[in-house]
Amino acid sequence: MTLRIGDIAPDFAVTTTKGEIALHDWSKGSWVFFFSHPADFTPVCTTEMGRTAQLADQFSARNTKPLGLSTDSVAEHLKWIEDVNHTQDTALNFPIVADPDCEIAQLYDMIHPNESNTAAVRSVFIIDPENRIRLIMTYPMSVGRNFDEILRVIDALQTGDAHKIATPADWTPGKKVIIPPSISSEDAKEQFPQGFEEIRPYLRYTEVA
Repeated sequence: MTLRIGDIAPDFAVTTTKGEIALHDWSKGSWVFFFSHPADFTPVCTTEMGRTAQLADQFSARNTKPLGLSTDSVAEHLKWIEDVNHTQDTALNFPIVADPDCEIAQLYDMIHPNESNTAAVRSVFIIDPENRIRLIMTYPMSVGRNFDEILRVIDALQTGDAHKIATPADWTPGKKVIIPPSISSEDAKEQFPQGFEEIRPYLRYTEVA
């Protein structure tokens, strides 16, 4: 199954380290950072699970629930969490999906045969409160994710939704944003009373709180 930005994230009911969850019910009203790992007790995955746990307050401030996946069992996950907590000096409290038969990994196209037939690559799905997929990133097994970028894109998506704007290259909160070309200059004057800078008719910068 090929998933695209704008698709409804496929629902599933599954066992996790925090008990049974159904994705759409569990995430109701929240954003979701859904991310996969090749296997438990692997070095890069351990650092990523630990970093997600360390950033719990950052995700919470963005109304975002992390949800991990690894193609192992709950029993293995629980043993692994002890290692994650010890080696990464943290306390991992978000759920990790048990997917020993790769059913969820296949549903979300996380298995790339040229990498492995049985282990998921490092997929990232950012899912909004309407259960729509808003961002997809895929990393090879050997490359750890950039969590500054993950938080940045959540900020960009949420800022865009709140203010009907786009964000330029390397944008971070507090920097100027872009008024989409679909908004006329007359409408922009009403929607952005703080004013805007027109570099070109299609490139207009403004600031948002």
